[in-house]
Amino acid sequence: MTRDTPQDADSEAPSDAAVDETAADNAATDGGTAAGADDVALDPWGSSTVADYRKLFDEFGIEAFDEVLPDVPEPHYLMRRGVIFGHRDYRPVARALREGEDAAVLSGFMPTGDPHIGHKLVFDEIVWHQERGADAYGLIADLEAHSARGLSWDEIDEHARDYLLSLLALGFDPEEGELYRQSTNREVQDLAFELGSKARFAEFEGIYGFDGETSVSHMQSVVTQIADILYPQLEEPKPTVIPVGPDQDPHMRLARDVAARTRYFKVTEAYASFAADPGERDHLAAAYGALASDDGDPVRCADAADWLDTEMTPDADRDAAIEKLRAAGKEPLRPRVRFLDRNATEEAFDALIEAIPGEKRRYDEHVDAFGMDRAAAEELAREVELDHGGYGFRAPSSIYHRFMTGLTGGKMSSSVPASHISLLDDPEDGYDKVKAATTGGRETAEKQRELGGEADDCPVYELYAYLLAGDDDDFATEVYEECVGGERLCGGCKEQAAELMREFLEDHQEKREEMEAVLEDVDIDLDSDRRGVAGDDH
Repeated sequence: MTRDTPQDADSEAPSDAAVDETAADNAATDGGTAAGADDVALDPWGSSTVADYRKLFDEFGIEAFDEVLPDVPEPHYLMRRGVIFGHRDYRPVARALREGEDAAVLSGFMPTGDPHIGHKLVFDEIVWHQERGADAYGLIADLEAHSARGLSWDEIDEHARDYLLSLLALGFDPEEGELYRQSTNREVQDLAFELGSKARFAEFEGIYGFDGETSVSHMQSVVTQIADILYPQLEEPKPTVIPVGPDQDPHMRLARDVAARTRYFKVTEAYASFAADPGERDHLAAAYGALASDDGDPVRCADAADWLDTEMTPDADRDAAIEKLRAAGKEPLRPRVRFLDRNATEEAFDALIEAIPGEKRRYDEHVDAFGMDRAAAEELAREVELDHGGYGFRAPSSIYHRFMTGLTGGKMSSSVPASHISLLDDPEDGYDKVKAATTGGRETAEKQRELGGEADDCPVYELYAYLLAGDDDDFATEVYEECVGGERLCGGCKEQAAELMREFLEDHQEKREEMEAVLEDVDIDLDSDRRGVAGDDH
């Protein structure tokens, strides 16, 4: 629990838990959980935080980032310290970066206020991926800001400029990347129109809680965001990552589903002519592995059914597999990859069949190939799709960073200036905000020295972990260990943090001024001539 402490003048604030090696088990790796956090309720247009990030792993299928961290080349300090805590399907992106293959990174910013240090996390993630060879995209979500938040176009124009200047000041290279606005990118709008045919209102109800009072423009902005997410793959499918907070995960889930629905073919593993669910296929694989012999005699479905009946513990998947195997009788049970027709034209389906090497068998709505592995089959399906006018999208990946706690405790809110540091704040104001911040210190300096500070519940410590320690893990570790060991008191810790914050803001704003000329040369219109009626329906 964060609190103002009487011993602030003498005590020190906790450091970043993210420096601990056991990020998944020790809150000290990430600065703890944001105070005032909600339970697991992901609302892309709210100000949600998450009370227990681990619940996201079970409830929404987000994977812990520390599991993929060893595969990431020169990981960013936000990754090393557990600030980036989760991912969806990041391994293809990590592999592409590691092997010098094509990859992309994209994230968007809804210009509803000044950019602040929470936004800096995403800016840094984009820049880091760009520096490692990924095609980088930064977009202004102005259609979303107007439809979902009711901002006027004049307000949007003003804030958009501020976001872009900070992104450039933090290292984004506009000559090697692309900056755009949703409202002026015709390719994104055309793609959104096409993708809209694969989205259904029932999904919007279930995912976002949309109802009869939701405006059509708000719903349209969701489809536009799906188009944004897939936009980097328009010219060529490639592993693409979207760095976001976990509240944006609903957009990622829908984008992945819609991307799959656009594909001409779905590729799965199979063992017989009949369809099987993933759990059933596991049982088929077990039976085949147990019964296959080197003498070349085929494994019959009926024999596989008998084996499952006697050797495997009963469950719904096993029983369903047995029923299907018995119906297939003497049909051979053989591993294969299956190409299912989703949206393919007749010409594309015929071309796929012709392109499959070796033994194959055609059915009305799918074709089975023997002797191909699934990865090769996926690439062949994508190649045929692209040759016949399809998109061939790869499922987009995402990485998720923790929310920052507000300096006053509770949520960091753009509407509460004292709770956050704006990247536009006067450096002296930034200094004063840090000095006035709540901490995770004890009630007295004596107790702090005896018990140690609570670094994992301290907004000031988060500043070290997420920003002020920069790439220096040793410094972040030192602050943390001195705090929890009782050597560091909050007063001195906040003074050090305040000085570092002032230096950061001075440096950042100098770079922003330098970027004014760069932004003038970027092909993006920051003076909208649009007219509209503001109105927030969310």
